[in-house]
Amino acid sequence: MAETGASPLPCTPPARSPLFSAEQFMWLTARVLEQRLFAYHFLRGAPDAVEAALDAYRNEDGGYGHALEPDLRGPVSQPLHTAHALRVLDAVGRCGGQRVERVCRYLTSVSTADGALPAIHPSARGYPAAPRVQGSPTASDTPAQAASRGSLAATGPVVGLLHRNEVWHAWLFRATDFCWQAVANLEQPRPHEVLAAVAFLDSVPDRPRAEAAADRLGRLVRAQRLAALGPEGPVAGERRVPQQVAHRGDPGPGPRHFPHDFAKSPASLARAWFTDEEMARSLDHLAAGQQEDGGWPVRRRPWAPVPVFEARALVTIEALCTLRAYGRFVG
Repeated sequence: MAETGASPLPCTPPARSPLFSAEQFMWLTARVLEQRLFAYHFLRGAPDAVEAALDAYRNEDGGYGHALEPDLRGPVSQPLHTAHALRVLDAVGRCGGQRVERVCRYLTSVSTADGALPAIHPSARGYPAAPRVQGSPTASDTPAQAASRGSLAATGPVVGLLHRNEVWHAWLFRATDFCWQAVANLEQPRPHEVLAAVAFLDSVPDRPRAEAAADRLGRLVRAQRLAALGPEGPVAGERRVPQQVAHRGDPGPGPRHFPHDFAKSPASLARAWFTDEEMARSLDHLAAGQQEDGGWPVRRRPWAPVPVFEARALVTIEALCTLRAYGRFVG
């Protein structure tokens, strides 16, 4: 068992509780990083242990690689991996200092002409990746063309995290402008674009502008039925991705998204998009999704056994954090 800095007896969840089952799942299946992140969130684990595990994925250029994001394999630094690393650092209160300064230098080096991040950098060429990662906004794009186009999905969450942690770097100015423009241009957004927009809007400093943009986006989400408002019966919110705009190699319907996917905590601007009843149903559905082994399933289409296996630990931590944020349990 990896060291976590936790005191084992006082912090052990009650036997047969959902949290206890999740803990067993983590020790049985998760990577060291997710084991330590789980321990930090729920077992009073030390942030230093999480940082030490994260360092294994860091490269000399200041970015992160080595399949930190399970759906993108290979050792090279990528914006997707680096965004994942920032989420981990933010979770343990370490998103600052020289480490993040190096990250910002890396982000600057891979940014597009408009100051944003590409969905995938050409350095990933030749390494295995999920269809959702390989796909580009235009199916005919070459890797170089895809890398030259800024992506809200790649840029929004990173910009939001840096703003929330009061990180100031020259890269942020143009990247923030890009995100504002990209959010304003959303008319028929895909769910992953909405998730990125929410991550940006929840933390950007201009709160009145963010609230107005979130209000408009929430109306689009409801009008275009991007959120499944009830897990039973006809799917009220499932959006099927037309064949002509689906990611390469991954046509057909995408996974359903529920209110809790968009509003991961009551403090999110997206919480105002849903009624109390809709949110309660969504959280009931999330809580019921825990499987017999204690983990939560990965809802997107599987493409290879190991990446899906690794992603389950991440999905499980996120599910538990969301449920705790809404007061569904204390842990």
